[in-house]
Amino acid sequence: MTTTIRTFIALAMIALLGGCSVHYSTTGASIDNDAKTVNIRFIENRAPITNPTLSQKITQKLRDKVTSQTRLIQVGDNEPRADYEFRGAITGYSFSNAAVTNVDQAATSRLNVTINITFIKRVGDKKGFTQSFTRSADFNANQLPSTVEGRLLDENIIPGIVDDIFNRAFANW
Repeated sequence: MTTTIRTFIALAMIALLGGCSVHYSTTGASIDNDAKTVNIRFIENRAPITNPTLSQKITQKLRDKVTSQTRLIQVGDNEPRADYEFRGAITGYSFSNAAVTNVDQAATSRLNVTINITFIKRVGDKKGFTQSFTRSADFNANQLPSTVEGRLLDENIIPGIVDDIFNRAFANW
């Protein structure tokens, strides 16, 4: 009889533990188990002043990050509704003075980029968001903006904004 009870307890424990699961991710991304697809729509440029390649670059970098760091598959706009969807627009693009010398002359200039993102979640808790993400990069005021703009976007601003969007959507930061 003791063997029967031990066998029953062992089987009950296995059944209980078999129903539990833990999902670990090396990227910190938390994806609903039911989610399989994502649609990252083209991020439009609605800023009064802009860089002509910024929309394309930021859209592609966000697509690359989501598909490389999650198990989600990017679907096109003509596909049925994706489990997750990103829509966005560049709403701000400006140069400003960041620091002034004692002779009222700019010592440092700043490039500012703002993107408004709407994240739609059609699975799980369905808690999406609409939020603006802003990143800035400083450069020496003696340099022409056109000579440093591409480097600032590619090395600082675009990766920073993409990380912010990804973390807000999947790491809930």
